[in-house]
Amino acid sequence: MSIIPSFRRGSIFDPFSLDLWDSLKDFPFPSSSSLSTFPEVSLEKSTFLNTRIDWKETPEAHVFKADLPGLKKEEVKVEVADDRVLQISGERNVEKEDKNDKWHRVERSSGKFLRRFQLPENAKVDEIKAAMENGVLSVTVPKAKVKKPDVKAIEISG
Repeated sequence: MSIIPSFRRGSIFDPFSLDLWDSLKDFPFPSSSSLSTFPEVSLEKSTFLNTRIDWKETPEAHVFKADLPGLKKEEVKVEVADDRVLQISGERNVEKEDKNDKWHRVERSSGKFLRRFQLPENAKVDEIKAAMENGVLSVTVPKAKVKKPDVKAIEISG
């Protein structure tokens, strides 16, 4: 008997089971077969769902980093909305279709994306800086210094 458990494909215990891990399996993403079989399925209907953003906190700031390959800084918006909500949005346009082109595979995402983050109380929203370099957006939100409470000794009478 093996110490390593064996997993049946599709089992709830299989860490690589699509049934367990693939939460996007029912989304209507175009594929090479759907493009040729169903001409009414357009590339423009795909969605840019995979915008992953890292958020780290340093002693001085909150730093957000987003991989946005192929996007120009003019195609990305960084805003602070109601009550300290950092909002990062943008759009990746679909490549123009040529009637002579034959698509074999469509894997690159296109469309709009929007991510929101509630910033903590110590965020200096008036001093946020954003930069884009080599397809990576960096947003730095400085933190206000936390003032230590003044402690005053009180004499005890008695």
